[in-house]
This record gives sequence, structure tokens and C-alpha cells, in this order.
Amino acid sequence: MKRLTVIVARAVALGAVTAAILGGSALTVQAQTPTLGEVAKKEADRRKAQPAAGKVYTNKDLPPSAQAPAAPSGAGTGAPVDPVAAATAEKPAEPKPEGEAKPEPAGEQKDEAWWKNRMMSTREELRRNEMFAEALQTRINSLSRDYTSRDNPAQRRQIGQERAESLSELNRVKSDVERGKKQIADIEEEARKAGVPPGWLR
Repeated sequence: MKRLTVIVARAVALGAVTAAILGGSALTVQAQTPTLGEVAKKEADRRKAQPAAGKVYTNKDLPPSAQAPAAPSGAGTGAPVDPVAAATAEKPAEPKPEGEAKPEPAGEQKDEAWWKNRMMSTREELRRNEMFAEALQTRINSLSRDYTSRDNPAQRRQIGQERAESLSELNRVKSDVERGKKQIADIEEEARKAGVPPGWLR
């Protein structure tokens, strides 16, 4: 029992000594760690201790022989600069005289074939629109008869909707027919003013 008491006492004493050593080390480390202010002060002192930067030289510090003007473009390659060619390159292109008009493209020559093709295409378009208008009118007449002969309200409503759509389309086609007739009249008037023979429009 006495021996156990001695061992415990020694352990307690050893723990106290260890704690004292660690505490002292911590204080020593804390005392050695510099503060932020000290670091900043040391950096400022270090910058002041450094020598001043060397002098910056400019073109003014060079001798007169070295202050020659920059060589023109092409001098670096060794090729001589032609002043006439340089002036020509900088001079904008002169506009062509008004008398030298560009020739009219071959496709735009208003000869007999041109007038015939123009009138033929306009008349063909007018003919197609007139045939389409006749077909729409026939369909509208058939729908009208079918509408009056139906007793079923749902069927009458569907037929009425189709007839309304056909009437709207017929009005549009009639406008195209009128525009085609006007185009033909305008072509004939234009040809008359240009002195085109009537046979070219047939």
C-alpha cells in the first residue's frame, strides 16, 4: 500500500513538471511571434534601406545623331520608296465621266421578245385567276344548294362555314383578277409611249 502511494505521488509530480514545461514553451512561442504592426514596420524599414531605382532614359537623352526621324514604310525591307507610286496609292479613284454609262445587260434589252414575254406572263396569270374565280363560284353555288336542303343543324353549320371561307377566297381572287387587268392596260400604255409596234404585244 505504501509503495502504491509513492508511485501515485511520483506521477502527480511528473504531470506538474510537464504542465509547467509546456506552459513555458507556449509563453515563449507567443512572445516570439511578431504582431501585424511589427511586420509592417519591418517591411517599411526594408524598403527605405533599398537603393533608389536607376535613371530612366528617354529620346531626349540620346545624342543628336541618334534622334533621326522614323524611316518611311518599306525602308526596313531595303526597298526604295517611290514618291510617285506613294502619291498614286493615296489618291482616291477618280469617278468615271457621266458620258461613259455602263452598257445595259443583255437580259434587259426591251426588244420584241421582251415585250411578248412580259405580256404573255401577265395574261397567263390573269387567265389562271379567272379560272380559279369561276371554280370558286361554282363551289359556292353548290354549297348554297346543299345548305338549303339540309335539316341537320350540325351539317348546316359546317356547310355554312365552308361557304363563308369560299366567299372570302373568291373576293381575294377577284382582286387579283382586277389587278391583272390593270397590269395589262399599263403594259399597253407603256408600249404605246415607247413606240412599240402593236404586234409585239400579241
